[in-house]
Amino acid sequence: MSVSFDFSETETQQSVRTMVSDFAEKNIRPYIMEWDETQHFPVELFKQLGELGVMGVLVPEAYGGAGLGYQEYVDVIVGVARVCGSIGLSLAAHNSLCTGHILAFANEEQKQRWLPKLASAEWIGAWGLTEANTGSDALRMMTTAVEDGDDYIINGAKNWITHGKSGDIAVVMVRTGEKGSSKGISAIVVERGTPGFSAGKKENKLGMRASETTEMVFDNCRVPKANLLGNVGEGFKQAMKVLDGGRISIAALALGIARGAFDAAVAYSKQRQQFGQPISNFQAISFKLADMATEIEAAELLIRQAADLKNRHLPMTKEAAMAKYFASEVSVKVATEAVQIFGGYGYTKDFPVEKFYRDSKLCTIGEGTSEIQKIVIAREVLS
Repeated sequence: MSVSFDFSETETQQSVRTMVSDFAEKNIRPYIMEWDETQHFPVELFKQLGELGVMGVLVPEAYGGAGLGYQEYVDVIVGVARVCGSIGLSLAAHNSLCTGHILAFANEEQKQRWLPKLASAEWIGAWGLTEANTGSDALRMMTTAVEDGDDYIINGAKNWITHGKSGDIAVVMVRTGEKGSSKGISAIVVERGTPGFSAGKKENKLGMRASETTEMVFDNCRVPKANLLGNVGEGFKQAMKVLDGGRISIAALALGIARGAFDAAVAYSKQRQQFGQPISNFQAISFKLADMATEIEAAELLIRQAADLKNRHLPMTKEAAMAKYFASEVSVKVATEAVQIFGGYGYTKDFPVEKFYRDSKLCTIGEGTSEIQKIVIAREVLS
């Protein structure tokens, strides 16, 4: 099938980019190392982002959202991640996972109940799929939901959950049928304050340290059946569709980090003098920058293609996986080369590239490792 793409920038995109860039420079850049060092999740910042309209980028205006598309969403994530990967990650998880799942699969009553609070950032969202022993092997999850009258009783734990402690609402995948069956998993919304729902261990991470990553624990947690998204047994299928969009999010996150590292490297290479001239004059450095710039542009084209297909409701599993795989690997490579260009200074916290370096690695792991992306791509190519 031949598909045409139009990536020309709209006035809306230009406005979104300017708005997000100005906000990030004023409200995020001055605090990134403080938040990183203390592992502080700045909830107050996300309330401001809610006022800006970017906590519900894809949510229709009828539910309090911005009502924009995936191209604008990519611009938002890239614009924030270019300054701080941690904030970009949390913004992406809130929008594409929790909010995105509810937007795609909730009934009208559920949408009216939850989406306005998520879009305004009155509530921060979390999404629970991963468990300690079932990372990529989600069909064997141990968290269960057992029917009890008009409720479900949930028991188990979820790991590596963004906003697992500070989130006000979580979409949780639970086992309601046979282990290993794709029809044995359901998606249930659990609100913070529900008895039996608590936060466990907070992870002490290499990077993305201002984005909270915490265990969620369910101990005889009673949740109304009215909180079930879709029908019983549809949770795994829903999660896979949500992750298709989530891959665009992480690809955009990776692109933002790569652009931030590249910008810093270019500026430094023009300022740093060696042997009586800027190091950008040396072919060893200029060729690194040429490779970095080329791969960043290629990553963006893959992302824009996936976003365009998503906007038009066309199949994009392969394209999203390609974008996520390529962009995340490029992000690590660009950040690594940026540290090299900075030399010894790049290894210190006085300069920005060491943080881009640490943050970039998560992009090759979160929401499906690079190896899982290859499986998805190969399956699509060979089908």
